[in-house]
Amino acid sequence: MSEHETEQSDDESRTYDPDADHAFPDERLNEVLEFVQNDPEIQTYLDAQNVNPVVRKGYNDHGRKHISIVRNRALGLYDLLKKGGVEFNGASEQGLDEADESVIVALAATIHDIGHVVHRDEHAYWSIPLAADILDRILPQFDFYGTEETVRVKGEVLHAILCHHTEEDPLTTEAGVVRVADALDMEKGRSRMPYEKGGRGIDTVSSQAIQRVSLRQGDTVPVLVEIEMLNAAGVYQIDNLLKAKLRDSGLEDDIRIVAVNIRDDDNNLVERVEL
Repeated sequence: MSEHETEQSDDESRTYDPDADHAFPDERLNEVLEFVQNDPEIQTYLDAQNVNPVVRKGYNDHGRKHISIVRNRALGLYDLLKKGGVEFNGASEQGLDEADESVIVALAATIHDIGHVVHRDEHAYWSIPLAADILDRILPQFDFYGTEETVRVKGEVLHAILCHHTEEDPLTTEAGVVRVADALDMEKGRSRMPYEKGGRGIDTVSSQAIQRVSLRQGDTVPVLVEIEMLNAAGVYQIDNLLKAKLRDSGLEDDIRIVAVNIRDDDNNLVERVEL
């Protein structure tokens, strides 16, 4: 790891700050985020969508906490990619503004999992009609979106939602960001509820092995993802989940992943993983 990469001791993008300087126009994004945070229907979905995966199936968190983490990761990843000169094609190919790229990323990250209220299985497909109804309601409320812009933003958001957890590959950089950001929510806090209830499935145990995930600007690529593991079980999260999401995301050449086992133990099976 280079000196430039290691000298940045703080994770640059754990929480999106609307008042910070960004590598993209953020006025529309900030207005949309404020609306979303105060919208009763969206906030209720974020609570209700946790029942099927967590309460009924014993999976990791898919509610407000997961959504907050994924949205922050997505916006942090987007900002780093923009700083690195990566081109985004979703909004531009629809004739939309650069300011709409971050809106697409944020909205898709916020409502990508609402299909869980129907069922955990095939939830990305269930999310589409529910998200479409929400987008039809909220997008026209912003002065910068007329009918044409609403239709095009809606389509891009739905594309990103569909591609986050299905066989369909992302066709836009915005969708690729959401896909990868979803997998970056792997720290052990996410599996707290199923673990405390006695869950010992591979998703729960492997998530418990991940101490911290950090995003930083890299030297050789725009984004460096640093992962601190407590034991080798964390390799499952990286190799089976994150690697799978990164593959065919369109961002394979722009993101470097380094995972290190930080526990000093003579019995360490894995000390370092790099993708």
